[in-house]
Amino acid sequence: MASQPINFPRTEGQCSAQAHADFPEEGLYEREVGRDGFFGSASHIHHRHPPTGWLAWEGPLRPRAFAFAKITGIAPDSPWRTPTLLHNAHCRYRLWDCNEAMENLVRNADGDDLLFVHEGDGEIFCDYGHMTLTEGDYVVIPRGTMWRLCPQRPMRLLMIEATEQSYQLPDKGMVGRHALFDPAVLKTPQINQAFLDQQNEERWQVHVKRHQQISVITYPFNPLDAVGWHGDLSVVKLNWRDIRPLMSHRYHLPPSAHTTFVTKHFVICTFVPRPIESDPGALKVPFYHSNDDYDEVLFYHAGDFFSRDNITQGMVTLHPAGFPHGPHPKAYKAGQEYSRKFTDEVAVMLDTRDALEVSPKASELENPDYVYSWRNHNELG
Repeated sequence: MASQPINFPRTEGQCSAQAHADFPEEGLYEREVGRDGFFGSASHIHHRHPPTGWLAWEGPLRPRAFAFAKITGIAPDSPWRTPTLLHNAHCRYRLWDCNEAMENLVRNADGDDLLFVHEGDGEIFCDYGHMTLTEGDYVVIPRGTMWRLCPQRPMRLLMIEATEQSYQLPDKGMVGRHALFDPAVLKTPQINQAFLDQQNEERWQVHVKRHQQISVITYPFNPLDAVGWHGDLSVVKLNWRDIRPLMSHRYHLPPSAHTTFVTKHFVICTFVPRPIESDPGALKVPFYHSNDDYDEVLFYHAGDFFSRDNITQGMVTLHPAGFPHGPHPKAYKAGQEYSRKFTDEVAVMLDTRDALEVSPKASELENPDYVYSWRNHNELG
């Protein structure tokens, strides 16, 4: 049976006509209560106190921060041996240090892989040819693709598996298909001389992951022996520097405006440097919100993370669905004062429709005091 949401826009008491701008009274805090990751029904509630102004927190549901920059011992000879840090039925989140050329090929039969090059550079050889990778590259590897990396400098990679799913580009709607990034900037591998030179008649193994178990297939030759290909399925590369973010000088756009890749059960967004809103009445930091349908994970790649406090490159935060969150006190105050005109942060956000589990390895690197990092919000009153 066809259905539609219960939708009846109303106004009550003191409220602004426009979300995230022109609050009805000085000193109020706006909180967006929304569904379906900023795409569904929503209301904006104006509070006299910051929604994150808690004094104490008990129980497992809480904002969490992980010092993944300090993680060690993650340089195995295969990405499949890298420990999972966060996961659910549709997603696996890993960090992998690839310091030397892989001696074997790998293939993921469980789903697509997304690599983000946090540090280093190197070469990738795959079914479709050869590509050079540099810091800041996203690489989408379709399910079933054979590949291997040859680092030129030690590489640290964020790996996000779309289990039983595929990565696709977002619908860009009324801004058109060339907004954010033109598809023409996407790069695919080449059957070039570097690719042909690596072909040989030596013994090679392919490590295949299926149902999170590894099978090994041995060949008497290098199976990356293609001489050409045609079609519209391939490994694809995108660097964050090719992303031109949507923005408005009068309105703080939601994270969904920064979507880079989508799957059926989660989205990947990229926050890149941009001017900060200049309109006097516009909110100039991420708004407080209760996004009660998605878990939110942020990987901090580079720059000064203007909405967070004491967060450095390589760290990860997890804000599970179920409670309001938003900017830290220093960032909120700086936004009120419009003391910064530009943000230079680069961060990768994962928003998952299903709750994420935290692995023991991730828990070892958690900062248990992160939940109280909003506490001095009361000083803003």
